[in-house]
Amino acid sequence: MPELQPFQNESDTLQIGEMTIENRTDQLEIYGSLAITRDKVGLELALRLKALLDATVAELQKQNDLPEQVVYNGVDSVENPFKD
Repeated sequence: MPELQPFQNESDTLQIGEMTIENRTDQLEIYGSLAITRDKVGLELALRLKALLDATVAELQKQNDLPEQVVYNGVDSVENPFKD
């Protein structure tokens, strides 16, 4: 079982190297960087990433009613009240 169940909640996060994956019910947000080196550490990182992607693809494939595209409205930004 992967460390994060894709699209199951709005709270789980996963860190792989310097890459962060945030779970959402309508998307996975992925940011940061990941260096997969040619060694045992790189193999472990690659396997963790592959497990997450395999779980994501499996979850998407079992949906019969996927929309063509989800419209993401983003988050409203507000001015920093502590800004000089």
